[in-house]
Amino acid sequence: MRNHLRKLNSLFLPQISIPKFPKFVPFSNIPNSQKSFNLSNSLPQTQYRKQISLANLLQRYGFPSSDLHSFLTKNKFLLTSNVSEIEQSLGILLLSFKLQQNLIVSLVNGCPSVLDLGFLKKWEMGIESLGQFATSPRVIRSILEISRRFRIDPDRFSSCVQILKGLGFSDGTIIRVLEGFPEVVMINEGELWKRIDFWIMIGFEKSDIDRIYHSFPGVLGFRIENRLKPLMNEFLDMGFGRRCVKEEIIKEPRILSLELGELRRCLELLRKLRCRESIKEKIFSEGEIKAGFAVKMRIDCLCRYGLIRRDALNILKREPRSIIYDIEDIESKIEFLLDRMKFDVECLMEVPEYLGVNFDKQIVPRHNVIEYLRSIGGLGFELGLRDIIKPTRVRFYNLYVKPYPECEKMYGRFSEYVEQKSRHPVGLWQQFKPPKCPELKQDLKNVKSFMKLLV
Repeated sequence: MRNHLRKLNSLFLPQISIPKFPKFVPFSNIPNSQKSFNLSNSLPQTQYRKQISLANLLQRYGFPSSDLHSFLTKNKFLLTSNVSEIEQSLGILLLSFKLQQNLIVSLVNGCPSVLDLGFLKKWEMGIESLGQFATSPRVIRSILEISRRFRIDPDRFSSCVQILKGLGFSDGTIIRVLEGFPEVVMINEGELWKRIDFWIMIGFEKSDIDRIYHSFPGVLGFRIENRLKPLMNEFLDMGFGRRCVKEEIIKEPRILSLELGELRRCLELLRKLRCRESIKEKIFSEGEIKAGFAVKMRIDCLCRYGLIRRDALNILKREPRSIIYDIEDIESKIEFLLDRMKFDVECLMEVPEYLGVNFDKQIVPRHNVIEYLRSIGGLGFELGLRDIIKPTRVRFYNLYVKPYPECEKMYGRFSEYVEQKSRHPVGLWQQFKPPKCPELKQDLKNVKSFMKLLV
C-alpha cells in the first residue's frame, strides 16, 4: 500500500527545485572602495530634494513657509539654478546692501530674477558710485528692482542723479524720487526740464516744486499734454481759482493723482449725502477739493481689498461717517473684519455701518463677547455681521451680555453704563411733582355737603 502511494505522488506532484544561494562574504572582507558609499555621489539630486533645499534656504531669510510652495511653482527657473549661488545672492542682499528681511522678501517676490549672482556682484561695485543717495535700504531695493527688469547699468543711475541735481532738486528730494519713482532714470533730460518749466509757468516757485516732488515723486511720471494740463483746466472749469488750486496742490500734492472727471463725481456724491449737518461740516471743513480727494482716497482703499468702484461709492454714500475717519482706521477695521471676524469684504455692502462705528468701543468688545459665547456653546445659531453691528448698545447688552455675567468685562465700561442707566437723573422727578394744596376746614365742609346732596 505504501509503495502504491509513493508511485501516485511521483506521478501527480510536480518536482520542486530548490535554488542554490551564493555564499555570503563577511563584511570585514569587503574592499574599502565598496564600504565608502555616498548617496550624493551615487544618485543625482532630484527635483524634489532641490525644492526642499531651496525652501529651507528661503525660509532662513524670512520667507513665510505658507507662500514658499506657490512661489517656487511660479518661478521654476530657480529649481534649475545653483543653490549655492542663490545663497550667495541672498547673502549679498543681507550683508553688502544691508537690506532687512522684509525688504528682501518683497524684492524677491516682486522680481525673482534679482537673485542672479552676476547682476548683484556688478551692482555691489556700482552702488558706491551713487554715494549718499544709495544709503537708504528702500532706495537700494527700488534701484535693484528697476535695473534688473529693464537691464539698466549703474552708470545710467549716476548720470540721472546729476540731472536731478541740475534741475534744482534737494538731496532729500532726490532720495525720495529714487525711492518712490525709480523709473525717472528712463526719462530723458529734455522731458524733465519741460515738466519743471510747466510748474514755473503756472506760478510755482522752485521751493514749491521741490516740495511737491518730495511729497509725491510719482508726479514726475505724468506727461504735460496728456495729464497735467487737462487736470489743471478741469479745476479751473469747476470754478476753483488759480490761487486756490495752487495752495491745495502745495498742501497736498497727491491731489494730482486724481483722474479726469474723478473730482467732479466725488463732489456730486458729497452734495447728495443724506446725513447730519455736523458730519457734512466736518467733511467740507478744509474745502471742496480736499473733501473730494478724501472720497477718492477712501474709494481706492476699499478697492485695494477687492471691491469694485461702484460698490465702494455706494458704501460711502450709505455711511458718510467713514469719510471722516482716517485711512489707517478704515484699513484696521477691514483687516479685523477679514482676519479676526472671518467675514468677506462683500459684507460691507450689506452692513456699511461697520465702517462708521467706533473700533475700540464697539467692534472689538462685541466680537470678543460673540467669540466667547461660541466657545462655550452659548449661541444656538450663526450670527452674521448685521447681527453683531446693527443692534444698539442696550439691545446687544440685553441679548448677549446680561445673561452671562462673565461677559461684563469683555463688553467694557458700557455694560456698567447700560445696567445703571435710568430714565431721569436721581431726584429730577421731585422737581416736576405739583405742590400739595393746604387742606382748609371750610373746604372739608363744602366737600361733605356736596356728597350729601349726591346721596
